Amino acid sequence: MTSKLKLRVHIAPVGFEIDRIIIPAKKMRADKVWLISHSNLSEDKARPFLDKIKKTLEKNNIEVKETTANRYRLFDIVRVVKEIIIAEEQHDIYLNVASGSKIHAVGLMMATMIFDNRENLNPFYAQAKDYHHTKVSEPQTTGIEEIHDLPTYQIQTPPQKQLEVLKILVDNKGKMKKKEMAEKAEELELIIVNAQTGNHSQARFASLDKNIIAPLENEWRYVRTEKVGRNRWIHLTDEGKWASEFLI
Repeated sequence: MTSKLKLRVHIAPVGFEIDRIIIPAKKMRADKVWLISHSNLSEDKARPFLDKIKKTLEKNNIEVKETTANRYRLFDIVRVVKEIIIAEEQHDIYLNVASGSKIHAVGLMMATMIFDNRENLNPFYAQAKDYHHTKVSEPQTTGIEEIHDLPTYQIQTPPQKQLEVLKILVDNKGKMKKKEMAEKAEELELIIVNAQTGNHSQARFASLDKNIIAPLENEWRYVRTEKVGRNRWIHLTDEGKWASEFLI
């Protein structure tokens, strides 16, 4: 039987901070903390901090989960945070924007904006009490002066059927003939074709263009189309590649 107990789950990127993760977790009575470290372990100078944080949290009977994201890639951070939110969606989730880098902070806030229902998402900023200019081996701050709640906003994202087409493009190395895409879209019921047999191919193209390709190209700038010989091709743009990293 699935437990209906609602937990208090914190998400905290690990940088060169200790108190900014531990003190909010204790004060806010966290049941679980997700620690996000750098995906390249050989370059992760913050690893000793993660070990200290984990031991302290566990001593306080707080469950610890670990995952990784590339600390230099914004959309990789957004993707990882999104996955945690989905995994913990039945619980109250608190996102610590002060524990990592500025890129981490932006990534956490962007991740909250993707969801239509944000009632259980609670980003916060842990204001440090004392700031230090120390060696990398020591925390940059100590103590917590105050914990500030932050508002969440929604960003618009393409409808699910358009996201499915982005995924098809990603799976085909970012480009595909429009004819093949139309066939695939109809097979997956991403478009509805109402036409007589003789006009079916033309109607399928029209439905794909109107409902999928035109919005992705003109409104979102996620794809571009071009004619090569007798074929029309659909390509992912750079914006489409970036968006697909965390939207699909």
